[in-house]
Amino acid sequence: MRVLKIAGAAIGAVIVVIALLAVIGIPSSFLTSAIQQRVERETGYRLAINGGAKISLWPSLNVTLNDIALQDPKEREINNRLTASSMQADVTLSSLWSGEPQVTDLLIVRPVLTMPLQRVREPNPPPKSSASGTSGAKFGIEHVSVIGGTIVFSNVRDRVESRIETVNAEATVGSDRKILITGNARGGGQPLKFEIKATAPAPPIERQNIPTEIAFEAPGLLQAPLSARAEVRVNGTVVMFNGVSGTLGDGGFNGWASVDIASNKPLVKLDLDFQRLAVAMERGTPGTAAQPWSNATIDLVGLNYVDAQAKISAAELNIGDGRFAPAAIEATLMNGVLKARLANLGAYEGNANGDLAIDASTSSPTYVLSADLGNVRALPLLRSLADFDKLDGRMQAKIAVRSSGNSQRSIMTNMSGTAFAVFRDGAIRGLNVAQMIRSLTTSPLSGWQEGDQLATDLSQLSASFKIDKGQAVTTDLNLVGPLVKMTGVGTIDLGTKMIGFRVEPKLVMTTEGQGRTGDPVGLGIPVMIEGPWDGPRIYPEMQGILDNPEAAYARLREMGKGLFGPNGINLGGLLGGGQDGAGSQGGSTNGQGQGGLLGGQLGETIGNLIQQGLNSGAQPQRPSRSIPPATAPQQQPEPPPSPPSDSGETQDSQAMNEVLRQLFNR
Repeated sequence: MRVLKIAGAAIGAVIVVIALLAVIGIPSSFLTSAIQQRVERETGYRLAINGGAKISLWPSLNVTLNDIALQDPKEREINNRLTASSMQADVTLSSLWSGEPQVTDLLIVRPVLTMPLQRVREPNPPPKSSASGTSGAKFGIEHVSVIGGTIVFSNVRDRVESRIETVNAEATVGSDRKILITGNARGGGQPLKFEIKATAPAPPIERQNIPTEIAFEAPGLLQAPLSARAEVRVNGTVVMFNGVSGTLGDGGFNGWASVDIASNKPLVKLDLDFQRLAVAMERGTPGTAAQPWSNATIDLVGLNYVDAQAKISAAELNIGDGRFAPAAIEATLMNGVLKARLANLGAYEGNANGDLAIDASTSSPTYVLSADLGNVRALPLLRSLADFDKLDGRMQAKIAVRSSGNSQRSIMTNMSGTAFAVFRDGAIRGLNVAQMIRSLTTSPLSGWQEGDQLATDLSQLSASFKIDKGQAVTTDLNLVGPLVKMTGVGTIDLGTKMIGFRVEPKLVMTTEGQGRTGDPVGLGIPVMIEGPWDGPRIYPEMQGILDNPEAAYARLREMGKGLFGPNGINLGGLLGGGQDGAGSQGGSTNGQGQGGLLGGQLGETIGNLIQQGLNSGAQPQRPSRSIPPATAPQQQPEPPPSPPSDSGETQDSQAMNEVLRQLFNR
């Protein structure tokens, strides 16, 4: 009887203790060492449980580890691969008794996973083999939740770090082995959203196909949501994606891909064909041309931490607002050097070929670009890629340049190479070059004198440049249009966005244009274009002209014969004509239209000054003839003046000096 009482009391005490422990939990210092030993034995990593472990039995068996850190004991520097504020696991008691523990719910709070980046592909050490008797244990997890996670990609030696933050994810494994993973995060300040569906085969899964569906949204990276299907197969360290098919926005694609994870530097291979591929590109804002190049660092160091081989083809390729069809790109990325080749790109009714190489293995990346464009429509191409809408026509261009630097300014300043471009059968939009040349007879111009309704038709515009340290020099600028012709030399400073050109303009004063029998009429004085390329100062070059007035006089007389007729005094028609010398919209081709080349009284004044110089040689005492306004009836021209005699050269020079000083404010 006494024995039964003792046994009953003992059982009762045990029940009371179990009830209390189920409520308050079991502080288990011995549990931490057991868990640490098991983790290191199975994975080779050392687990530090800084906040201790606790077990509770109600309402189910729950194991909680606080402030944990997983470390690689082989690394000299302390580099925690995984840390977490806490990790909680709910386990069914029945699965413990059966020897096959099943975790119904695993919660990981604020984990930080550190992924080391390597420049060299070195194989990871093989996983440590399990001790006898442990490898056969079965372990399952039904549901995993991650709250506030962070993935850090870092290279301590290069001082490189990139993060994917605020990772919130859930993974569920059903009894039918169907896996569903959903979540969201932020990378580079941009939102990310993902969903993965898969059906796992019966173990072992290696070399078995795993049907997988992926949905991915990254507005800052992709212009449209991505969805894809693939047969995933794991073969050693290589994860293969066979039979890839899917959509990117409203365009489909197919192909294959693989990732070799034998090293912390992965090797990616892919071959994809798109119906339509869109690549986002930031557009410049209004006024960008007037602003200096940015000194912000262009970070390409990430190219050092992955190797890749890629073939991308597309029936239609969209880069920003640019439309190209078809497109084929082959690219390799090895040891920080990216090489890409673009072959037979369909570009706006023409074609383009190009090669690009970027070496990001040094602190100052280098760039090499060669491109060949043929018969491309210039306006839509330049407007879509560079937001430049001033040139229209058929364009042919050859570019071979190289540079170095890690910012826009350093790249433009260090550029060297050659470039050639020719535009045919088009127009310069927003500018009237002939009108600008005529306006120079009154005063220098500030800026390009742009206007929405202005244009200069051109038969050809061409120039070749030799570029050295950001200085692009041309000696063969040539513009030929129906009413204007211009040649010149000059330099473009790519780094500072400054230009300096010396051009020789000529005007065609007849609607027959360049095809007529006579030659175009030269201004007689070179024109300088200097200053910022978005708004330079344009003015006649007077150096040497006033020092040799006799030559200037002769040139101006020739100019007068062409501009104002053989008599040199019939200015009314020209000064009253249209902006291209062929009559304004409301006038006739004889020069009597409204508006005038130089406009009203201004044209009359300029005519008087030039006539004074033309007539002063033969009739120095004769007063200049007043030119009637553009709207007045045209008077009959007077007989041409006699050529100046030797005795009148001094008077000619003095008169010419006075005319030029008044004409150009000198």
